Amino acid sequence: MTTTTRKTADERRAAVLDAATKEFAAKGLHGASTEDIARMAGISQPYLFRLFGTKKELYLAASRRAIDHLYEVFEDASAGKAGADALHAMGDAYETVMSDRDRLMLMLKCWASCDDPDICEVVRGAWRNLVDLAERRSGESPEVVSTFFSKGALLTILMGMEAFTRPEPWSNRLIEGCQAGLTE
Repeated sequence: MTTTTRKTADERRAAVLDAATKEFAAKGLHGASTEDIARMAGISQPYLFRLFGTKKELYLAASRRAIDHLYEVFEDASAGKAGADALHAMGDAYETVMSDRDRLMLMLKCWASCDDPDICEVVRGAWRNLVDLAERRSGESPEVVSTFFSKGALLTILMGMEAFTRPEPWSNRLIEGCQAGLTE
């Protein structure tokens, strides 16, 4: 006789968000299948809708979870630091978080989905919070913080194109330029 341990509601919700992150990262909001997400999470599709209401609400929940995690990572990395040290710590932590390809691709899809007002509000809120944190922790000028995020955005695009794992001379030059001085 095989016994299985029943998951708590929080564990089921986390499993759904893990599966949703993977599916939405690969296919975006409109291409993703809630049936596939439910199957990956080990629940029924009707239960998935009981948890999240709509596919879009599930997308927003998965996006918020990824965004909240990134904020926490930035906050932890920059704790007790100031100036360029705080920004460098955030940059190093960002590279580690974005090594999770599903998180990376979900984030890029969120940026590209800002034609939807609900998704746009989530993305704008995330950027607002991250910029506020970077300014508060670093104490740097708007120009320095803007350069930090500009270079980070370019590096994110290059990560999405697999420029770090399949480098070419042009991508290496861009990566080196961004990494040469994230706060210059």
